[in-house]
Amino acid sequence: MEQKISIIKIGGNVIDNESALQSFLRDFASLPNPKILIHGGGKLASRLSEKLGVETKMIDGRRVTDDQTIDIVTMVYAGLVNKRIVASLSALSCPALGLCGADGNVIPSHLRSKEPIDFGWVGDICPEDINTDFIASLLQQGITPVFCAITNDGEGHLLNTNADSVATGVALACSKLGRTSLVFCLEKNGVLSNIDDPNSVIPEITPTCYVTLRVTQQIQGGMIPKVENALKAIDGGVGEVIIKHADNLLNNIGTVISK
Repeated sequence: MEQKISIIKIGGNVIDNESALQSFLRDFASLPNPKILIHGGGKLASRLSEKLGVETKMIDGRRVTDDQTIDIVTMVYAGLVNKRIVASLSALSCPALGLCGADGNVIPSHLRSKEPIDFGWVGDICPEDINTDFIASLLQQGITPVFCAITNDGEGHLLNTNADSVATGVALACSKLGRTSLVFCLEKNGVLSNIDDPNSVIPEITPTCYVTLRVTQQIQGGMIPKVENALKAIDGGVGEVIIKHADNLLNNIGTVISK
């Protein structure tokens, strides 16, 4: 595939904001093909859990996915959120196909070890296992895959999987098809050196300076796994990785990840 493949991951806070989501989808639809969209679920799964009387359990900011919770997140992520996004893209003349990792066994995964923490039905993926032939066939037909973060273990179990990790895995797998760009779109302007200053965007992060940024706690919390996924992608052969505000999808404002 000669064209650049764009893999865009949209954050949950944008999904929770309907006007921000629709603005992002208009920009996304205008990107030239081939492109892939990956999304999480936002807070809708937690709100539905509350309505159903199912306790939402979090450890270190990560959801514990028990038997009831995997049903809920599958309904929300692979169902309502995914299909709303696909419907919006269709209205924007962007032919899209909503998928989870189980469809066509395109993103197989394995159950995360229960040590040191048992997160329940949570999956981890290996980029080498992703079915790139399936993805390539969709892209060649002009179809935009829209992946939610539900995968499967090949034994009949659905697994809740980190959406940033899915995006990184898909980008690494697609880098074997051609030059690949990975963009993490969120509600911030990029990686900030001061969380209280929206303009304190770190323009570039390399593995070396990342160590310093961690030690000085300029990068902390939920941004740590996002940056680590970005570094993993660029180290594995993804041509371009950037973390930016969803409003800036069509411009170059944000934090560039480089070797």
